[in-house]
Amino acid sequence: MLYIETLIQAPVDQVWRYTQDPARHGRWDLRFTRIQPYGSPGQFRYATRLLPGLTVAGTGQSTAERCRPDGSATSALRFTCDHRLSLIRAGHGFWRYQATPNGVRFWTGYDYTPGWGRLGPVADRIFRPAFGWATAWSFDRLRLWLEYGVPPERSRDRALVEVAVRLTLVVAAAALDHRLALLAVPLVGLVPPLPGTPAARRCRPRRYRRTTTVHATRAAAR
Repeated sequence: MLYIETLIQAPVDQVWRYTQDPARHGRWDLRFTRIQPYGSPGQFRYATRLLPGLTVAGTGQSTAERCRPDGSATSALRFTCDHRLSLIRAGHGFWRYQATPNGVRFWTGYDYTPGWGRLGPVADRIFRPAFGWATAWSFDRLRLWLEYGVPPERSRDRALVEVAVRLTLVVAAAALDHRLALLAVPLVGLVPPLPGTPAARRCRPRRYRRTTTVHATRAAAR
C-alpha cells in the first residue's frame, strides 16, 4: 500500500474543497488529465491521457466521508478501470485531513490490483514507485497552490523549465568533456528544485503500520 503525506498551511475546509471538488482535483493531480462527477453523489469518471489521442478512463465512488468536531476529516473511495492498457484494474484508498498548529496534515493511503495478466505484477514493480512519486509531486503542487496562490498550470510550466535547464547543463557538460557529464548528472540531480516548483522530495512516501490503515478505513466507513 502506498502512503504519501504533506503539511499544508491552509484551513482544513479549504484543503477539503480543493481535493474533493473534481474540477479542482483534476488541475493539481498529475495522475489524472480530467475528473468529472456523474450519476449519483460521490460518483466520478477520471481520465489519463497517455499519448495524444490515447486516453485511459475509469470510474470511482466515494464510499464514505466523515468530518469530526475537531475539524479533522476522512474520505474513502474505490475505483475501477476496464481499459486494456491500464495497469490499474481496481483499487481503494483514503484521504485524511488533520488540523495541527503548523497547518493541515494531509495524507493518503491507497492500493490497487494490477492488470495485464501475468505481466502485471512484474510491470508494477516499476509502475508503483513511479505512481507514488506522481502522488507526492502532486501533493506539493497542491501545497503551492493553497499556500502561495501558484496555479497548478504555472507550477507545471516551472517544473518543465527546470527540467529543460538541468538537461541542457548535462548536454553542455557532455559536449565539453564526457567526464564532466559524469560529474554533472549527480550534481544536477541533487540540487533541490526552486521553492515555487513542485518537488516530490518535500513529501516523500511514508510507512505506516497496518493498524493505522485499518483504523483510517474503518473510521471513514462509519
